[in-house]
Amino acid sequence: MRLRDCHNFHDFRRLALRRLPRPIFDYIDGAADDEATHRRNTASFERCDLVPNVLRGVEAVDVSVTVMGQKLAVPFYCSPTALQRLFHYRGEHAVAAAAAKYGTMFGVSSLGTVSLEDLRKAHDTPQVYQFYYHKDRGLNRAMMQRAKDAGVEIMMLTVDSITGGNRERDLRTGFSIPFKLTPGAMFQFAIKPTWGIDYVTHERFKLPQLDKHLDMGGGPMSISRYFTEMLDPSMTWDDVAEMVQQWNGQFCLKGIMSVADAKHAAQIGCTGIVLSNHGGRQLDGSRAPFDQLAEIVDFVGDRIDVMMDGGIQRGTHVLKALSLGAKAVGVGRLYLYPLAAAGQAGVERALGLLRTEIERAMKLMGCTAIAQLSRDNLRFR
Repeated sequence: MRLRDCHNFHDFRRLALRRLPRPIFDYIDGAADDEATHRRNTASFERCDLVPNVLRGVEAVDVSVTVMGQKLAVPFYCSPTALQRLFHYRGEHAVAAAAAKYGTMFGVSSLGTVSLEDLRKAHDTPQVYQFYYHKDRGLNRAMMQRAKDAGVEIMMLTVDSITGGNRERDLRTGFSIPFKLTPGAMFQFAIKPTWGIDYVTHERFKLPQLDKHLDMGGGPMSISRYFTEMLDPSMTWDDVAEMVQQWNGQFCLKGIMSVADAKHAAQIGCTGIVLSNHGGRQLDGSRAPFDQLAEIVDFVGDRIDVMMDGGIQRGTHVLKALSLGAKAVGVGRLYLYPLAAAGQAGVERALGLLRTEIERAMKLMGCTAIAQLSRDNLRFR
């Protein structure tokens, strides 16, 4: 199977499985507990049907949107995800370059593997910094100031990760940074030598947003331990309000799922929220973001930009979310599998296919602009 044979989300996933050692693949692919929420995220779209209109003159379609003060050429963006250079040695550089090609924004994680500064210098496209709230308040202030100095446009505080989810696939393989793997997992690395060669012959793996604050050399620091030991479960709305004031710009909360929390975000001055259950990687049994979207848009959509992520695999999924009132949608695994499969070329192909699907579906829906989408276009079974 080659990149040109990939025509959808599942094709890219299969190619990534062929290229990656199984522990790395499972880190992308897995979720918490029984992974029920992970499956539900996509299934939620299937309970919603599109109702097209015809004979509307759709020779030209505009799929651009404005969200969080940024004009995007497409109604989706690359959500921030951790550890990207484990999946391909170019990591965030590949994703940022592909995002720039398609005129959209990309996110950099606190657990990113390329520095904010390097990405800002190399790629002229809106940049989101996804931030975790640490027990060390000085560290929080320093990381926010660093992002401001680097020219990051949007601060995105993740609020659903005050402790790590129970990701049992990672527990079985011993996945951690640095690696401390089970014998079976080590065998999986041995039978995928191309990945290992790329890993050892390119720039040393590091976490530049945290390298001055997190000692990775004295023993393996698993992702779960990072969440459990460094992040602050005592974080409150007062803490977030202080961060919003300190940032004094576009500030978004990622991981909002209830109307009450959406209202609170608007009250303290956030300019955006992302409905998200972390791709099913945190609280298994959580409701799907798409199923919460209409309710939250109805309460705060006139005061704050509402976005969502989770489970998006098709252009029609994007249109359904936009029809319910989302200003844009984030994709994660949709670009991570292509990144693992073929680097920048893979991400570009995936984003290009998604844009083509959206443009085609818009024409078939009888819409020439995103603003024409509405709940009149939808029926729930």
